Amino acid sequence: MLLEGGVLIVYSLVMEKVCKQCCEKFDVTEDDLKFLENLSPVIDGEKFLLLEPGRCFECRWKRKMMWRNFNKFYKRKSNLSGKEFISIFSPDKSYKVYKIDEWWGNEWSPLDYGRDFDSSKLFFEQLKELYDAVPRPGMFVSGSENCDYTNATYFSKDCYLVAGCIENESCSYGHILWYSKNCLDMVYSYYCEECYECIDSEHCYELFYGRECLNCSSSYYLFDCKGCRSCFGCVSLANKEFYIFNKPYSKEEYAKKIAELLKPENKEMVRKMFKELYSSVPKRALYSRNSENVLGNHIFNSKNVYYSFDVINSEDLRYCFTAGKMKNCMDCIHHGAGLELGYETLASAGYNLLFCRDGSGMASNNLIYCNECNGVNDCFGCVGLHSKEQYCILNKQYSESEYKVLVKKIIEHMKKTEEFGEFFPESDSPFCYNETTAHDFYPMTKEAAVKKGYKWFDEVDDPNFIKKSGEDIVTCEVTGKQFRVISKEVEFLKRHSLSVPTKSPDVRHKERMAIRNPRKLWDRKCAKCDKDMKTAYAPEKPEIVYCEECYLKEVY
Repeated sequence: MLLEGGVLIVYSLVMEKVCKQCCEKFDVTEDDLKFLENLSPVIDGEKFLLLEPGRCFECRWKRKMMWRNFNKFYKRKSNLSGKEFISIFSPDKSYKVYKIDEWWGNEWSPLDYGRDFDSSKLFFEQLKELYDAVPRPGMFVSGSENCDYTNATYFSKDCYLVAGCIENESCSYGHILWYSKNCLDMVYSYYCEECYECIDSEHCYELFYGRECLNCSSSYYLFDCKGCRSCFGCVSLANKEFYIFNKPYSKEEYAKKIAELLKPENKEMVRKMFKELYSSVPKRALYSRNSENVLGNHIFNSKNVYYSFDVINSEDLRYCFTAGKMKNCMDCIHHGAGLELGYETLASAGYNLLFCRDGSGMASNNLIYCNECNGVNDCFGCVGLHSKEQYCILNKQYSESEYKVLVKKIIEHMKKTEEFGEFFPESDSPFCYNETTAHDFYPMTKEAAVKKGYKWFDEVDDPNFIKKSGEDIVTCEVTGKQFRVISKEVEFLKRHSLSVPTKSPDVRHKERMAIRNPRKLWDRKCAKCDKDMKTAYAPEKPEIVYCEECYLKEVY
């Protein structure tokens, strides 16, 4: 039993296991088992109990992440029309890839690839054969307009190079940017407008170089500020106006002072002063808002969330991250379009989804072991269904009664082969390790990846986009490679008197991701009261970290 930030966390240990992937010890709690029992599939009145996981939560996350290429784009030709387009699948991959509008079209049917279940073979082997045969969507985009150069994009308009783009308009260069408008170079931010280079911020307007901010506007270089307006270089302030490096100024003094600070020649000086202030001010152990009974980092407007990260508008979750509008889910990642009752699922929307991936285009119900299926119900082991199909197994149509009998047979087969309860093998992923989000959060060298048996892609230059009117071509000061500064970006930078970037979008993204704390919690003592606490700051990190109670007393 632990007290975290004033919230009582009940920790009921049932067993200690050794992860069969990394060989580290991990715990399985009573609440884990209750979730697994609640999520276990029921077929024709018979429940097939999900056993406790054989891998620790980090290895379970990593396996799913190896199935997601988020922001590596390539030029290739559609295997249906022959038209050239931008895809997350490199042209050297041999399977069929269609433009997204062609994939959703009526010129082909995924049921044409249906096949019988073979009890003499592993189920994952049969599913891999089906997955390699069925055409794939070149990008995961749905309900969006003029978002050809984005991925995992839903109900957005006029966006460019945003990965994880939900209900955005006119946004560019982002990673998990939701419900925002006219923003550039953002990471894990929500409900923002006219913002630039912000990380983990929410409901901000004209905030530039902000991190961990809420309801801030017309400001520059802020960290963990709330309700601040017209502030510059400030840390841990609430409801302030006309502050510079945490000191108050008159309106006239503020305007004069920041005009000088914003000069390009003073940029490094500003960063140095901001870094010194940042280092001197205590940090929260965990960053969460408007949440109840939660343990994790960056949990907003949620309740009953355990060991999860980057969660918004959700409840009753365990071991989840990048979660939006989710309920009663365990081990689910990259969901922003709504999911209820999910287990070991990646980027899918709907109800009662187990071991599924990349089905957020249209909500589905009651799916098990399905790939890239949208808007379908009651299917098992299918790939690419998207025309309201029901009662399909390996893309073959069955009657309801036939479906239930065969599903029970397959599950019993998978239990014997020790496949049931496991996510798709990482070796079956169409992506190389360094193309996936696993490499973003768990980076490794080519040598280390190959040694583990992972595939590796030898990167080439970015797609040769044609320069258009009003755009600039800049040479990256880090990589030496050229990159485009698109016209929309040029307009934004001029509108806010910002200089043209000297680093490529990929380098800027890597730098922003490196700033964030890992998705991990450590035991550490409060630097103020010496109380035990859990925090996203590793013990060896230099930040001064307070428990929530001491932080609120000190800062507010």
